[in-house]
Amino acid sequence: MMKRGQILIVDDNEDILFTLKMLLRPIAESITTLNDPRELLPLISRSHFDTILLDMNFRRDAVSGKEGFHWLEEILKLDAKAVVIFITAYADTEKAVQAIKQGATDFIAKPWQNEKLIATISAALQLSFSRTEVETLKQQKETLKEQAEALTLPTEPIRVIGESAAMQAIFQTIKRFSDTDANLLLLGENGTGKDLLARYVYEQSPRKNEVYVPIDLGSIPDTLFESELFGYEKGAFTDARKNKPGRVEIASGGTLFLNEIGNLSLPLQAKLLSVIEQRRSSRLGSTTSYPVDVRLICATNTDLYSAIDSGQFRQDLLYRINTIEIRIPPLRERGNDLFLLADFFLQRYRKKYKKELRGISKEARKMLQLYRWPGNVRELEHAIERAVILSTGNMLAPGDFMLRTPQASNTVSEKDKYNLERLEKDTINEVLRTCGGNITLAAEMLGITRTSLYRRIEKFGL
Repeated sequence: MMKRGQILIVDDNEDILFTLKMLLRPIAESITTLNDPRELLPLISRSHFDTILLDMNFRRDAVSGKEGFHWLEEILKLDAKAVVIFITAYADTEKAVQAIKQGATDFIAKPWQNEKLIATISAALQLSFSRTEVETLKQQKETLKEQAEALTLPTEPIRVIGESAAMQAIFQTIKRFSDTDANLLLLGENGTGKDLLARYVYEQSPRKNEVYVPIDLGSIPDTLFESELFGYEKGAFTDARKNKPGRVEIASGGTLFLNEIGNLSLPLQAKLLSVIEQRRSSRLGSTTSYPVDVRLICATNTDLYSAIDSGQFRQDLLYRINTIEIRIPPLRERGNDLFLLADFFLQRYRKKYKKELRGISKEARKMLQLYRWPGNVRELEHAIERAVILSTGNMLAPGDFMLRTPQASNTVSEKDKYNLERLEKDTINEVLRTCGGNITLAAEMLGITRTSLYRRIEKFGL
């Protein structure tokens, strides 16, 4: 039997103390004895005991047990979770019931049967260990929760704006799997709002009341990846001065968002895959592992399928993270969503900068519509914010915007740059993409009739 636990025995009979100490020595690491209960409180205030054996009747009161109940009350004032077992030569049902009601764990009568006493003390020790473990886990959970809250900035409920067919299809997909814990992969260009959509999915999920832990893998050097994601024990490396849980451990029970997963090197991909498959992880420098219970959302602007073909991304990892796969369209393919977003950002920054702005002028709207938005929604937001700051009138005008001028491609010959037919075809193709295939809107932007636009579409095979 492995010896474990600290026991304190309080009795005014030296023979009882000696006998119990010898009897319990095989099951306990340490046994402390006291023959004067007045020394009890100072001792337990500076030392921890897993189980306390307390005599019910001392010299001043040989029958009623009042003194034992008094010391039980004092012990529980110091430690409400203390495991206390009464010992008395005057055992009866009434005293036993009263002792349990007042907080004692059990009741042993003198004389005792050795096997029964050892079994009772062993059970009491196990109860104490369990309480300690529960309290430790509770404290760890509170610490992890605090760290998770520090990582997740408090925000108002996420609102994803979009009425285009592409965005409505995304909302329908999210609704279909909203009650599951399926791993999700978000694909899309920079600035399309992958992090926003990840948070939106989390808020619709069964884990919405648990922690949400984001991590940008693109900003973490390979040398820090394991310690940041999996944590480390004190002394695991030179600068490890204290234990630190990793993001995976902090996210336990909740959602872990891995942004820019396409940036991971192959060796780190292998380590992440192992954790996902085994659903266990361990801190650096630790010999024990902990269970991994997270809902995984990943995002990247990398073409992972091309990366697999070129040997830069593991196919088995992709199959683990893309149970559900959503491609977020670039802003130029979202049609009228451009104006919904522009108006939303206008209201936000109009209030922030206290500007009396009524809206965006018709000329400015056409300019926004013709622009390609290589930075997508993020670029649009910054463009609106700058325009609000620079504006002097009551409407945002073209001159308030500072949009980048696209440079001509070096692959286009001088002859083709001035070919009117090519320019017309490229312009129509660009406007159709901008308008999301809306012929009426495209014709209006081009300044021609719908019939004329249809003829040109047929002529150029668009």
